[in-house]
Amino acid sequence: MASEFFVSSNVIFGKDAVKELPKMLKGYGAKNVMAVYDAGVKMAGIAEKVMAEAQKANVKITVFDGVMPNPTNEAVEEAAALAQKEEIDVFVAVGGGSSIDLAKAVNILMSNPGPIGQYGGIGKVKEPVLPLIAIPTTAGTSSEITNVVALTDTEAVCKYVVIDNKLVPDKVIADPEFTKTMPPSVTAATGMDAITHAVESYISNMATPLTEYHSLKALQIFYKNLPKAVADGSDMEAREQMMLGCIIAGFGFSNANLGLVHGIAHTLSAHFHLAHGMANATVLPYVMEYNADSCPGKMAELAQAIGLPLSGDVDKDKLLLSEELLKLTKQLGIQTLSQQGINEQDLDMLAEDVLKEPVLNFNPKQGVTKEDVLGILKKAM
Repeated sequence: MASEFFVSSNVIFGKDAVKELPKMLKGYGAKNVMAVYDAGVKMAGIAEKVMAEAQKANVKITVFDGVMPNPTNEAVEEAAALAQKEEIDVFVAVGGGSSIDLAKAVNILMSNPGPIGQYGGIGKVKEPVLPLIAIPTTAGTSSEITNVVALTDTEAVCKYVVIDNKLVPDKVIADPEFTKTMPPSVTAATGMDAITHAVESYISNMATPLTEYHSLKALQIFYKNLPKAVADGSDMEAREQMMLGCIIAGFGFSNANLGLVHGIAHTLSAHFHLAHGMANATVLPYVMEYNADSCPGKMAELAQAIGLPLSGDVDKDKLLLSEELLKLTKQLGIQTLSQQGINEQDLDMLAEDVLKEPVLNFNPKQGVTKEDVLGILKKAM
């Protein structure tokens, strides 16, 4: 059976890659540029470095620096109104997944009518969008090279995704130096988000040999380098490998999609504003344990890829990965759900909402029940 593998972005990778920004902007004939970033990127001095390069292209720069974690429809509409007023012709998104996703969403509304919520789902963006240059400052979301936007609907109290190939940033400036300011806790959470992308896309029921290759390679890179990056943020070899791994993982999961881990994480973030990476990390080992009997061979392959010794007994080997992931989350200081403020009385409501998540369609184990989700959440407490 034929399968599609879509890759679009032009990636400039390595130290001082940001120096290519003026040439990119001139190549687009840019006149009015919107820079999108959050307060953390500004405080770290990264925004200043990027803006200094952008100004070399003799463009007018409009800044939207009100990005918050898990961007909302309201934030998108606010930024879009500003972009339309300033007649923006190119976007530059600097930051983690929230900044890049918000810029992607605003870009939709530059050529497609609002409100943004109507584009939730796959392939609903009708008109082409403007050029977008993504400059990631974290190594986790892979938003810089994917066709996915994750947004929060505050009225429906849910997190939803817009998936459309038109949304992939045209160009990516990936400079590992920009990740050096991430504190250990953020490095750990975003890194575990990346591991989640690799693992879930490998076992997805939409996986193909091309996506599996990228997912497996990315997992190997993350497993080797994430503990190093968390232990020593100045270890630039580990930082570079993590950023490289994120690009590789993005090629895999943007084509294969994700599963139950993300379904639970989206729900946790929508109701309790948990950081996306931390939410994924907290439940990842338990979802992999739950999924193991539906894809034992693939679970053993993932375990083997990171050097875990196989016994040859598939019933034992299928659980090696989930056990190792649990050890890794503990090593990295990933918090339990209760440590993140979730109470036992919240679990019933959360489990019901998880079942509404579209990503469950791609989970290898189908027929997920409320009791299944409750069992996972209780283990993660």
